[in-house]
Amino acid sequence: MPRKPSFLITIDTEGDNLWSRPRTATTNNASYLPRFQELCEKYGFKPTYLTNYEMANSMTFQKLGKDIIARGVGEVGMHLHAWDMPPSYELTDNDSRFHPYLIEYPEKVMRQKISLMTDLLENTFGVKMLSHRAGRWSFDERYAQILIELGYKVDCSVTPHVSWKSHLGDPDRNGGTDYTDFPEQAYFIDPLDISRPGHSTLLEIPVSIMNTSGLVDMALSRSPLGNISLVSRISNRLFPKIWLRPNGRNLSQMLGYLNYALGAKRDYVEFMLHSSEFMPGGSPLFKSESAIEQLYRCMESLFAEASVHFAGCTLSEYFEHFTEALAEQTPVAGTVGARS
Repeated sequence: MPRKPSFLITIDTEGDNLWSRPRTATTNNASYLPRFQELCEKYGFKPTYLTNYEMANSMTFQKLGKDIIARGVGEVGMHLHAWDMPPSYELTDNDSRFHPYLIEYPEKVMRQKISLMTDLLENTFGVKMLSHRAGRWSFDERYAQILIELGYKVDCSVTPHVSWKSHLGDPDRNGGTDYTDFPEQAYFIDPLDISRPGHSTLLEIPVSIMNTSGLVDMALSRSPLGNISLVSRISNRLFPKIWLRPNGRNLSQMLGYLNYALGAKRDYVEFMLHSSEFMPGGSPLFKSESAIEQLYRCMESLFAEASVHFAGCTLSEYFEHFTEALAEQTPVAGTVGARS
C-alpha cells in the first residue's frame, strides 16, 4: 500500500508577542503548548518545534521538549533570532526595535550565533539538531553552508511566491529574502544558489503556500495596463496567497489547499504557526480567550480532515522518507536503462 503524503507541522517556538518588539522577551507561552501537543497526538501528528534562544532557556519548554523527544511524538529543531542572543553585536542603534536579519551580520558573527544556538539546543535536549528555520524567514547561501557544516539535514525557511524585501531589518539595508521564484516542493539545495536544486546534503522543505494569482497575473500582464507592479498589487488583493497557517478565519482556504495538494499528488503539506499564537495576547491575531478557542476549533477541523489523507511525521522523518523515495527512483548501475 503506498505511503500517505506527509502532514508536517512546524512551530516557530519563540518569545511572547515578538511583533510588539519588546526590549526583553518573555516565555509565558511555553505553558500553553501542552494543549496543542495533545491535539497533534490525538490525530497522530508530530510537530517540529523550531526553537529560539529564549525558549531554549525556558524550563517550562525544556520539560515539554524532553518529554516529546523521549516519547517520539515530535522533534525539537533550531530557530534563530539574531538581535537578542549572544554573542552580543550591535548592528543598529536599536536592534530590539529593528530586529535585524541574521544574514545582515558579518559572516563571522553569523557563524558564532548559529554554532552557539546549535550547541545550546543539543546540550539541553540531548539530541543532534537536524532541522532549522531562519528567523524572520531570512536565508542565504552563507547561512546554508554553515548549516551543512554543522550537520543539519533540513531547512524550512523558504516561503514560495513571497518576497520579504519590503520587510526591513537593518533600516540601512535591503530587507529580507525574495522567494518569489523558489520551488514549491522539497529539494536538495544548490549551496551556490539556494533557489535551485543541487547536490548538497541539506533538504529544503518549503512552507505550503499556494499562489492563486498566477493565471490572473498572466491575463493582467497582457492587458493595456502594462504596469507590472500594478498588476501584482491587483492580483494579490483579489487572489491572496493561501498559506497552511490558521488565522481564525481561513479554514475553508486551508481545506482547499489540502484538496489541491492531493490533486497535485504532493508528497507533503507543511503547516506553520508561532508558539506564542496559542496564548491569549501572545500575538496580534489571537488577543483573547475566545480567539484562541476559535483557533482550536479551526485546527481541530483541519487536523481531522488531514488525518484521513495524510500521515504525521517530523521534518527529519520526512527527510528519511524523501531520501528513500529518491533512492528508489535512481537507476542502479548495471541495470537496464541505467546511465553511466
